[in-house]
Amino acid sequence: MLVSYKWLKELVDVDVTTAELAEKMSTTGIEVEGVETPAEGLSKLVVGHVLSCEDVPDTHLHLCQVDTGDAEGPRQIVCGAPNVTAGIKVIVAIPGARIADNYKIKKGKIRGLESLGMICSLGELGISDSVVPKEFADGIQILPDDAVPGEEVFSYLDLDDEIIELSITPNRADALSMRGVAHEVAAIYDKAVNFKDFTLTETDQAAADALSVSIDTDKAPYYAARILDNVTIAPSPQWLQNLLMNEGIRPINNVVDVTNYILLYFGQPMHAFDLDTFEGNDIRVREARAGEKLVTLDGEERELETSDLVITVADKPVALAGVMGGEATEISEKSTRVVLEAAVFNGKSIRKTSGRLNLRSESSSRFEKGINVATVNEALDAAASMIAELAGATVRKGIVSAGQLDTSDVEVSSTLADVNRVLGTELSYADIEDVFRRLGFGLSGNADSFTVSVPRRRWDITIEADLFEEIARIYGYDRLPTSLPKDDGTAGE
Repeated sequence: MLVSYKWLKELVDVDVTTAELAEKMSTTGIEVEGVETPAEGLSKLVVGHVLSCEDVPDTHLHLCQVDTGDAEGPRQIVCGAPNVTAGIKVIVAIPGARIADNYKIKKGKIRGLESLGMICSLGELGISDSVVPKEFADGIQILPDDAVPGEEVFSYLDLDDEIIELSITPNRADALSMRGVAHEVAAIYDKAVNFKDFTLTETDQAAADALSVSIDTDKAPYYAARILDNVTIAPSPQWLQNLLMNEGIRPINNVVDVTNYILLYFGQPMHAFDLDTFEGNDIRVREARAGEKLVTLDGEERELETSDLVITVADKPVALAGVMGGEATEISEKSTRVVLEAAVFNGKSIRKTSGRLNLRSESSSRFEKGINVATVNEALDAAASMIAELAGATVRKGIVSAGQLDTSDVEVSSTLADVNRVLGTELSYADIEDVFRRLGFGLSGNADSFTVSVPRRRWDITIEADLFEEIARIYGYDRLPTSLPKDDGTAGE
């Protein structure tokens, strides 16, 4: 799990160095693999405004005059990118700059033309090709119109962020979301979480009038969908593209990017279908039939087995549940009506399918380890709210769903005597109250017998021993007393 420190600080009021945070997290149960800064090793990269762009005869090159905020006026730069044109804002490495692989930019001549810098692509800044937006994959990165010539580019692309890589064990899959990580950091530093409110406005037209949902398998406890009309597909705003790239995900368009944002924020995998590609108005979740085939979003034709879960419309598979959507119903530039899906699928089934097809995805990894069933509908509403804002969409009234979820807290009981016996401590009941307050868990009872109400976001806590572990790690492993194992010996005969 990659965690943007900028994003984390929006969710928790924490102001420590990433080194200190990494140490704290590693010693309380979630190991930090490392911390990286995308801008590390880069220098003298500024915003440039391309004032003019002329083709160099008999070449693929362009002669550009670029305003980089210099008092001397525009600088001449020769650029070979196919998408460079007058009027755009770009990344400019001025002479003396360092780009990826510690390459130093110098003044030079190309085809006899003086070039006082370099107009850069994201790849030349060391950003992986796998996450560069498709529209800029073969050319230079175009910056937002409000970028100011001469200013450093790092803040515009969030390259000045710090990315914390967490090593998530299966028992702490709750930390496969930014909200989960925020809860963890808030408990460590005794802070409150600050989660964004998503305002959702619905039309009078009911979603149920256009769509029905049914489940025909015990491998899918719950399936929910929303319908959005009047969607305008376009690139996402720069902040959202930056966030996704820093988290290792390629920006696609405003609808798909929102589903990936929600996956990162809530840990809730989502999928968006183009409603106009549906051959019917019934979504049915079932197990695949032997011999059925589906072309997935990666263009590969998949032969399905009866152990696979599929989403069907008019009894034809349109998605491999929990793993990958189908190509025939994907969101395209022509999409205007969208069906948003949020569901809970059986982890073992998803793991078997993704393993058999060697098709691992961000969605499958979360379903395999478990998701927070208490926020499925909340995540769906948040996604609809964001798409309405970013794509000008209108949201039909109501969620169309099938199945049921138990979202009530799980109650686990223990006693203060058992806590101190297992941990070797002399904690008071006030200490116990403090630990579970910081964790955001409910607590009732007294030292003789207390009951903890565990929210569904921590599905790893089900038995008394789990409570002992939570108390130990939040109280501090380093504060637990140490002693040698007791061995009275046995008298021989």
